[in-house]
Amino acid sequence: MPIEVTVYRRENCSLCEKAMATVERVVDDTELSVSIEQRDVDTDSALQAAYSDRVPVIAIDGEECFELRLTAAEFRQALHAAAAA
Repeated sequence: MPIEVTVYRRENCSLCEKAMATVERVVDDTELSVSIEQRDVDTDSALQAAYSDRVPVIAIDGEECFELRLTAAEFRQALHAAAAA
């Protein structure tokens, strides 16, 4: 079963773009099975209320792991921890 990564983001957000690039780069470099879903917080009022000032937020298997910034090393470590769980 793939590890599920959800990226809560918005359009025209430079932090969101950087985070998404890091997520994609790490996933491409790993042997793990990972599914990535992007959720635009501005398309849903509940998401906007929950994440408006916090994006990007990256969740792994439903657990929020990163907010605003992440490094490739931190994300890689979190993915491997999720795979081992």
